[in-house]
Amino acid sequence: RQPEGAFVLYDLKNDRYLRYNEPRCRQQFSPFSTFKIPNSLIGLETGVIKDAGFVIPWDSGKNPAQDNFLPEWNRDHSLRSAIKYSVVWYYRELALGVGEARMKEWVTKLRYGNQDTSGGIDRFWLRSSLSVSADEQIDFLKRFYCGQLPASKRSVDIVKNIITLEQTADYKLSGKTGGGPLSEGRYIGWFVGYLETKENVYFFATNIEGDTSASIRDRRIGLTRQILTDLGYLPK
Repeated sequence: RQPEGAFVLYDLKNDRYLRYNEPRCRQQFSPFSTFKIPNSLIGLETGVIKDAGFVIPWDSGKNPAQDNFLPEWNRDHSLRSAIKYSVVWYYRELALGVGEARMKEWVTKLRYGNQDTSGGIDRFWLRSSLSVSADEQIDFLKRFYCGQLPASKRSVDIVKNIITLEQTADYKLSGKTGGGPLSEGRYIGWFVGYLETKENVYFFATNIEGDTSASIRDRRIGLTRQILTDLGYLPK
């Protein structure tokens, strides 16, 4: 059966949207690790993190290996490796460094989702107070890409660089996954980002639901790539 989900595509050159399951495109969900894009930007803008190579040492006392989702998490990480492996503890430390007042100020300034950071400084984006719709993900990414956020070009360029997933002579694919539990036995998977081709930029936001996190982990990317390929934006 078709997975419960939503997809939004925005074509920059033609200022055109394409949506699948329009009511759900407006529905807000926890951003989970897709919030690592604004979180990286906030870390850089507040000076908590200096650059893509900024290392936060792994503290096994605070973040025991058995609590960590992936074996790759159990080591020191830089901003670049932390976004690549979606290291939750790194971004929790980053958020703690930013602090509640500055975080609230920045999330509001960035106009990200419902802008609610009240659910705990190191977890508000993880099935807590912050929520965002697929439409709002696109709105944020568009402003991020086009230099319309109240952030320095340097910070934006660093984040653009670390979210690059694939680069060929014909295109560059950038983005971030996210996912986690919605309710008992229901999981959401996000994949948001943009595809740069020689003549255009296409922004995308996908969310799908499944019974387990494993069932959507690869599907969210596979499905998005399939749509971009079917539309003729990604080469077959």
